[in-house]
Amino acid sequence: MRYTPSIVLSFVSLVTAREISSNLQAFYDAHINEECPNAISIAYDSGQATSDTVYCQDASGAVYLKDTKSGYADMDIDCDGLNADQGDCNNDPSGQSQTAFQDQVQAFGISDLDAHIHTYVVLGNDNSADGGDGGVSFDPQSVGIKPLSVVAVVCDGQLFYALWGDVNGGKSTGESSLALGQLCFPDEGLTGDSGHEKHDVLYLAFPGNNAVPGASANWTAGSREEFEASLAATGDALVAGLSSGSKTRVMRGRL
Repeated sequence: MRYTPSIVLSFVSLVTAREISSNLQAFYDAHINEECPNAISIAYDSGQATSDTVYCQDASGAVYLKDTKSGYADMDIDCDGLNADQGDCNNDPSGQSQTAFQDQVQAFGISDLDAHIHTYVVLGNDNSADGGDGGVSFDPQSVGIKPLSVVAVVCDGQLFYALWGDVNGGKSTGESSLALGQLCFPDEGLTGDSGHEKHDVLYLAFPGNNAVPGASANWTAGSREEFEASLAATGDALVAGLSSGSKTRVMRGRL
């Protein structure tokens, strides 16, 4: 097929990760080697250890996953939703046929999120007796994070946008859809049973209705690149208003 220059440029812009803004980079650098100054949850598990990751909140109300020592979070792959057993998700040992906000997603003309197409992250821990230890749970809605709101994800020196699209039934943290994982780390062979283990991924969720793209997101997109790009207008506005993460602007923790 022959492409015109305008089509080629459009395609290139669609699949090229956006640069990390200076204020977001400053936020990332300010916190990565420090303990969370304002933990709002108990310590949950990563894919590498137990009780090593907390939900942390900055003075603006933004929420992120933070290693209890240094680092942020890993990136395990979540394949829940449509086509949960297809393609690179066919080896997911914990795949489920639906996501947590399926009822809300259906308002946008699709039956559920598709981990192959929709860039979403898993936030919140039900910590049920079946999935966890039946102990303390954490719901991001308790601190103003809305379902299907935009989450900024810094991974491998790049910035991508995702939605809060699912909840972990147990104590695991640091999960993303296959679509997001393969955008972040295209050369690591991520699948439903193989994730990114290093704790260098920042998942940054924002409170309030302004973080919810609603109908402006391309829910029926045909590719992960197309869907992710449709979140950029909302995501860019949220990131532009983010503090650099100065350690003097800290909220007192609460559990």
